[in-house]
Amino acid sequence: MRKVQPKSGRPDVDAAIRGGDWTQPMDGEGAPEQATLKQALYWRQIYTEILAMEEKVLVRIRQLMLTQSGVARREVELTSVPVVIGQVERFRQRLGYWEARVQQVGGDSRLEP
Repeated sequence: MRKVQPKSGRPDVDAAIRGGDWTQPMDGEGAPEQATLKQALYWRQIYTEILAMEEKVLVRIRQLMLTQSGVARREVELTSVPVVIGQVERFRQRLGYWEARVQQVGGDSRLEP
């Protein structure tokens, strides 16, 4: 596997930017409007899994913040929370693209890939 070189020279910054960019597909994803039903079901499942995980991460961060000092909690609110929220929104948006494609090509939204 080829190592991805960071664009900014800072992998953490690149990850935060990518995480919040709704237009950024995952590697190998392709365009929803060109996908077959099988591909759309696959990517819908991938995004469903990732979104569920990211939502759990956000819940856990908020739980942990309750035990932190005010200064620490404020720093987490300014750094970690916005990054995870950006990721949640990205994955929710991308999931919506794939759900729409499943519907467009006549798939049953209850079917698993």
